[in-house]
Amino acid sequence: MSFLSAKNCIKRESIIYTYHSGRFIFSIYMNLFTDKAVIIVTCPKRLAPYLEQEVKDLGFITEETFVTGVRIYGTINDCIKLNLNLRCASQVLHSLKKFEAENADDIYNDLVDYPWENILPEPGYFSITSNVNNPTINNSMFANLRVKDAIVDRLREKRGIRPSTGSALTGAVINLFWKNENAEIFIDTSGGSLGRHGYRKIPGQAPMLEALAAATIYATQWDKRSPFVNPMCGSGTVAIEAAMIATNRRPGLFRTNYAFMHLQGYDESVYLQEDALLEKQIVDVPGLRIIATDYSARAIENARKNAIAAGVANLIDFAVCDFGKPGIWRTIG
Repeated sequence: MSFLSAKNCIKRESIIYTYHSGRFIFSIYMNLFTDKAVIIVTCPKRLAPYLEQEVKDLGFITEETFVTGVRIYGTINDCIKLNLNLRCASQVLHSLKKFEAENADDIYNDLVDYPWENILPEPGYFSITSNVNNPTINNSMFANLRVKDAIVDRLREKRGIRPSTGSALTGAVINLFWKNENAEIFIDTSGGSLGRHGYRKIPGQAPMLEALAAATIYATQWDKRSPFVNPMCGSGTVAIEAAMIATNRRPGLFRTNYAFMHLQGYDESVYLQEDALLEKQIVDVPGLRIIATDYSARAIENARKNAIAAGVANLIDFAVCDFGKPGIWRTIG
């Protein structure tokens, strides 16, 4: 351990500890995309068992499963694979640090010393999201504001310009988890929710979330070869997800923007490699029979358009019919 007089800091391995205001503050001196940390993959409530299996099928080891997600360990490059392939997930969060905070000022004071210049590119645009349960906060937007203020002040001090911020999740996204006095800051590598798979252009009335539809199919333990019948199909989400699962079509096929693309050090070649695998892993299922019906002709028209957008229209037999009519299934297809 040796002091560097120019900056009054201690350097140990890949971390620089800077002495400031009576305490040591660490700065990242690493490759953000290849150094491992905790990854939290979130999902809607009760979908965690199906998300856990998806994560394991991709070759990851789950360290914890809870009601709204799973915890694993990996890199942001691992997050790229997860984002492109998972059907039941909502967000893929890569942990930056844990700390204690009794109030919003503690949040600001801790994060203003963090080396955001190593995370967010210049000039950059970023958004803040949060999950807050702290007795001093009655509006989570105030916590978001203090996180944003800390990052803006740090970047303005280091770069001399103010970064752009906003609510649209189109650039980098920083996520705060804060429960009681325990806080953790994450990079949200997803941005917009992964639960919406991107192919559904006409949602119809009361559409089913694509992630929920996929989990519902997983719950049936369907063998991906037996006939699959989706009565009262609405906008066709369940039938389309069934076709996608059977043929191993992944949600990443329909999305071109993720929050990880807007981080310092992003290597597009890693993404392009994972993206190319999505096409290669599609499989044919000879004789696959998926039937989707609804009594509404408009619903069937919309469902067929959504299936075309998903690239599976040729795998689904759509029909306008009353599910309650006796013998109706003998007349379909």
